[in-house]
Amino acid sequence: MSRTGKKPIALPSGVSATIAAGNITVKGPKGQLEQSLVRLVSVSQDGDSVVVLRDNDSKPARANHGLMRSLINNMVEGVSNGFSKSLLVQGVGYRADVKGGKLVMALGYSHPIEYVIPNGVSIEADKTNKITVSGIDKQQVGQVAAVIRGFRKPDHYKGKGVRYEGEYVRLKAGKSS
Repeated sequence: MSRTGKKPIALPSGVSATIAAGNITVKGPKGQLEQSLVRLVSVSQDGDSVVVLRDNDSKPARANHGLMRSLINNMVEGVSNGFSKSLLVQGVGYRADVKGGKLVMALGYSHPIEYVIPNGVSIEADKTNKITVSGIDKQQVGQVAAVIRGFRKPDHYKGKGVRYEGEYVRLKAGKSS
C-alpha cells in the first residue's frame, strides 16, 4: 500500500468537498477547485476527511493512488491557505512592475517584456526587485513562476537574471588569458 495514498486528507473548518460523476470539487474561503478523478482510483468522504482507495493492485492503480491523494491534498491546502512563489530579479537595470493586468519587466533586452497575468493568479512586484506569484492552484502558480523565470534564466558567469528566492546559482570562472 502506498504510504502517501493511504493517509486520509483532513478537511479544515470552512472547507467542504463534493464527490460526484468522476469529479471532486473542493470549496473553501479562498475559492473553489475542481479535479477529475483518475481511473482505477475511488474517492470517498468520511466525515471531515477524504479517503482515496485504489480498485486493485495493478501498477497503474498503484501509481494513480498516491497521485490522486496528493492532488486532492493540494486542492484542500490551496482553498484554505493558498500557495505562493517568490522570484528575485538580479542585474543592473533589471526591473519588474505590474501595470494594468500585465507584468512588465526590463531584463537587459532591447525591449520590455510584457507578461499578461492569467486568471486565478495574482502577481505583486515590490521596489526591491522581488516578484511574488500567488494563487490557490499549486500547479498554476508553479507554472507561472517557471514561465517568468524562463524569460531570463540566471547566468552562471555573472549571476544576472530571474531566480527563485533561495535558489543558489554557482558562478563559473570566466576566461583567463
